[in-house]
Amino acid sequence: MASKAGESSGSLIVSFGEMLIDFVPTVSGVSLAEAPGFLKAPGGAPANVAIAVARLGGHAAFVGKLGDDEFGRMLAGILDENGVSTKGINFDQGARTALAFVTLRADGEREFMFYRNPSADMLLTPEELNLELIRSAKVFHYGSISLIVEPCRSAHLKAMEAAKEAGALLSYDPNLRLPLWPSPAEAREQIMSIWDKAEVIKVSDVELEFLTGSDKIDDADALSLWHPNLKLLLVTLGEKGCRYYTKNFHGQVDAFHVKAVDTTGAGDAFVGALLCKIVDDQSVIEDEARLREVLKFANGCGAITTTKKGAIPALPTASEVLNLVKGA
Repeated sequence: MASKAGESSGSLIVSFGEMLIDFVPTVSGVSLAEAPGFLKAPGGAPANVAIAVARLGGHAAFVGKLGDDEFGRMLAGILDENGVSTKGINFDQGARTALAFVTLRADGEREFMFYRNPSADMLLTPEELNLELIRSAKVFHYGSISLIVEPCRSAHLKAMEAAKEAGALLSYDPNLRLPLWPSPAEAREQIMSIWDKAEVIKVSDVELEFLTGSDKIDDADALSLWHPNLKLLLVTLGEKGCRYYTKNFHGQVDAFHVKAVDTTGAGDAFVGALLCKIVDDQSVIEDEARLREVLKFANGCGAITTTKKGAIPALPTASEVLNLVKGA
């Protein structure tokens, strides 16, 4: 049963993983130590994707665990307000909602400091999963942070398997956060451990370099990550747009030029837009002209998200994206 906000909006996109609070300095371009104050901004890549989908008029649900605390209740409330189904959320009474302090350097790029040992999202167990909700997904989207520790890792694998068995398209954005992993080698190994299950994968240029060990961002490197189950591989290139790879064709779609204030959530907005556009018609992936249109829309979505601070407040509506795409 769809949540009220999404009742007429087509097939369900379920996002699995972490939701947390980002604390963003009130002043840009300073280190965490120098920041005079912080604004709290809801975040967590899978949750951002769910809200991006809902804001574009799609039908989204989030599956994960929050602390049974003020921040956890606030985050569940934000999902609710944005029309994302919260039927897949559990609350943990013994652990806090995760926090991250995110500083924006002078160039708009980010540095992270995390508070989670352990946070509630890490404690989701396979038994707590709402399998009925997961099995009703047309697209099941996830990252890699949920692979770092047990029991969340087992919950992730079980959820992925249940979604796949029920016929969902599996979408993966590794969303590398090196400070959370025991070591870079462990991060690479775990990120790749579920690589060949995903049918749609989105990586950033930085993640491509990390996973391939190459400092070139070229087609050969991207295609070294190809696997037979994959239908679409996307490499986002920031202000240079994105590259796309399918079984039969590949190419690049340029970005929109905007004044970037904060890049947080831009990749999640991109993914949400893409999933929204393919959830009801996956044949788009096989039609290059239509796929390019979808990626242009997704680039527009990512661009708008960089023009405001914080991820969720900046996620655009469909009409905002269309205005940018038409005006370009």
